[in-house]
Amino acid sequence: MRSLGLQGLDVWRSPQMYVVGTSPLCARIPGLSPGQRRLCQLRQVSRGHGCCVSGQCVSGRPADLDPDWTWGGCGDNIAYGYRFARTFADIRERERRFRAGSRRQARALMNIHNNRAGAKSVISLTKVNCRCHGVSGSCSAVTCWQRLPAFREVGDMLKDKYDGATKVRVTRRSKLRVRNKSYRQPTADDLVYIRESPDYCRRNATLGSSGTAGRTCVRGSKGTDGCDLLCCGRGYNTQRVTVTERCRCKFVWCCKVQCHACTRRKTLHTCK
Repeated sequence: MRSLGLQGLDVWRSPQMYVVGTSPLCARIPGLSPGQRRLCQLRQVSRGHGCCVSGQCVSGRPADLDPDWTWGGCGDNIAYGYRFARTFADIRERERRFRAGSRRQARALMNIHNNRAGAKSVISLTKVNCRCHGVSGSCSAVTCWQRLPAFREVGDMLKDKYDGATKVRVTRRSKLRVRNKSYRQPTADDLVYIRESPDYCRRNATLGSSGTAGRTCVRGSKGTDGCDLLCCGRGYNTQRVTVTERCRCKFVWCCKVQCHACTRRKTLHTCK
């Protein structure tokens, strides 16, 4: 069997294997805890094998099967990915020991809870794709398989959960409980937090936040780039500036794009 390392892959014939199947890269990620690194090393072989089979299966035919094999449908291994992601994310918190009811334990329990909520969000967004089989497009048989959602879909869902996150505290029995008893107890699908977020509007060198002063904004926009939101109510400065941009671009055979440099005046808004 071909090696699953970078050296042994035919990246032109199987580019998906180059991206997904290079299992040694997992253990080389900087900042891993000892438990996470061991998990990478233990699972790299099985994960690499799985990616090869999955990549060939989705494309239509595993090379090692007989010519009479018919495509039976396979997709992303959702259950395996869910288990691995949870184990990989949680192991950093579970390999430590904390005093019951301490702030460090509260953070660890919060991370474990949110890791699970994030993984469940991915599962809830999986889609079913189908392919027809039959002579001349008759679709006499249909095979369906699961596909993971796009990162944008997951990000949008997690942003909604973030906006509705519940503040919790840790009890002496090492359980997370809602701080405000008038609120309902968060479910396994909800995100939780133990401390208020810092004020990102103002510069905070300790947290690495540069604040929003001097940031370019869009006047009148209702989105996150709008001056009203981005400038945190401090107002903004308006000035006319001269900018140089590429213009009148054309393709030159072969093979480059040539452009002219054009200058124009524009109105720029920056946060105070």
